[in-house]
Amino acid sequence: MSDQVNRFLGDSLGRTLIKLVVVSLIVGFVMTVFGLTPWNIIYGFRDFVLDLWHRGFSALGRVGDYLLLGATIVIPIFIILRLFSFNR
Repeated sequence: MSDQVNRFLGDSLGRTLIKLVVVSLIVGFVMTVFGLTPWNIIYGFRDFVLDLWHRGFSALGRVGDYLLLGATIVIPIFIILRLFSFNR
């Protein structure tokens, strides 16, 4: 069982815990320097997804506008060309 745990962790349990503590201290220090908290990261991600969601639907609305605007020219020209080629 101990061999499976060591293989899963990549090292012994004690050494892995020490590595995790050291890395956690370094990451915590860097986050403090930049003024980041876990809640800021979570809320930032949530706001990013919501903003992307809302902008995505507004972009789809503009695509619909472009589609209708182009269709007012393309569809009549297509019908006229089909009518002229129908006789051949």
